[in-house]
Amino acid sequence: MSSEQIPSFSDYLKAWPQYLMPGHLLSLGMLGLTRVRHTGFKNAFTDFFIRRFHIDMSQAAESDPHGYADFNSFFTRALKPGMRPVDMAPEAVCSPVDGTVSQIGTIEDGRVFQAKGHDFSVLELLGGSAQRAEPFLGGRFTTIYLSPRDYHRIHMPVSGTLRCMVHIPGRLFSVNPATTRVIPRLFARNERVAAIFDTELGPMAVVMVGAVFVGSIETVWQGVVTPPAGKIVRTWHYDEGSALHFDKGDEIGRFNMGSTVVLLFGRDALAWEAGLEAHVPVVMGQRIGSRL
Repeated sequence: MSSEQIPSFSDYLKAWPQYLMPGHLLSLGMLGLTRVRHTGFKNAFTDFFIRRFHIDMSQAAESDPHGYADFNSFFTRALKPGMRPVDMAPEAVCSPVDGTVSQIGTIEDGRVFQAKGHDFSVLELLGGSAQRAEPFLGGRFTTIYLSPRDYHRIHMPVSGTLRCMVHIPGRLFSVNPATTRVIPRLFARNERVAAIFDTELGPMAVVMVGAVFVGSIETVWQGVVTPPAGKIVRTWHYDEGSALHFDKGDEIGRFNMGSTVVLLFGRDALAWEAGLEAHVPVVMGQRIGSRL
């Protein structure tokens, strides 16, 4: 099991005010700002962001930070070909994103470990459907946090066929490490989009979790899923006539601003790589597990 860091007083000071914050309103404001095309504003905003988070533009397909139409286009920038080689070994399970492992392990008693004293159920994570949750009971999970400096496109860990997508409305708390250590059931409370695939390893769920200032999640097959946030769980099913197949490494979605991916597999599907634990950085395409 991964590290169980005890939350500090500072963590609580950072997390508690978020209960009062209008997360969706703030995120809608950020949505508008990141799409402003005024050259002076978007260039200044982009330059500040690069300095603040030490962005390496040499990896970007468009290395000129002023070459993007707006800040969101810069934030969700593509990388140069070959920057993220995908482990194509048949047994390899790859990271879907650049980021840092928040937690990794086994789904025990239907629950996913979040932090010391905190977990959440697969049932609530996937929108309350026992039918969706059942294949993952006793399976494996990993939670990967994307910081503002990371590449923000999401890719397939293994090849698979899309069967279902679920949009689950919720709060928009921050998903930084301090908040994760403090707020109970964080990833099952925040707004999220879950894509469920059939793969050679069995069922796989890629859950894209929103956060404050992350009011927009999109997929390559649906476009922007949220906003609007709505108040009810929305489900899309893809039968044999409409099913979409994606190869390992294919892009499937992106965060318009940063957040977290929770990756779920079924029982006896894979073994996580030795040494992969909380706080370990990963990059898209890197092997994080192997098929059993």
